[in-house]
Amino acid sequence: MSDRAKHIVCIDDEPDMIELFHFILRRKGFEVSGVTGGAAGLAKIRETLPDLVLLDLMMPEIGGWEVYQQIKADPKTKNIPVIIVTAKALSVDKVLGLRIAKVDDYITKPFSPAALIKSIEAVLAKREQD
Repeated sequence: MSDRAKHIVCIDDEPDMIELFHFILRRKGFEVSGVTGGAAGLAKIRETLPDLVLLDLMMPEIGGWEVYQQIKADPKTKNIPVIIVTAKALSVDKVLGLRIAKVDDYITKPFSPAALIKSIEAVLAKREQD
């Protein structure tokens, strides 16, 4: 990976979850932007073109799947990797995310900080190889 700190945008409707992402990721040297809600998240992604997005599915206003579809439909953002971080833990949801929607990874809440970092590092490493 390059020397530049990787920028991650975290989109969740829970401010406490965004604060947790900040705490975990900054300790590992990532630059972090947290936004509450799908519309604000899309605006932040388009503004900053981050290296990776952590996206919750269950949000009011614009849900996570709609945000994901808009990211992938925009030529400027379509190659940004997305990791779903959600409380939707049913295996059908995970299959939908990984196999049908082709998200880069799918993490269920609650998660361990180590699992989150491992997923992010694996996705970023894979992106650099592509």
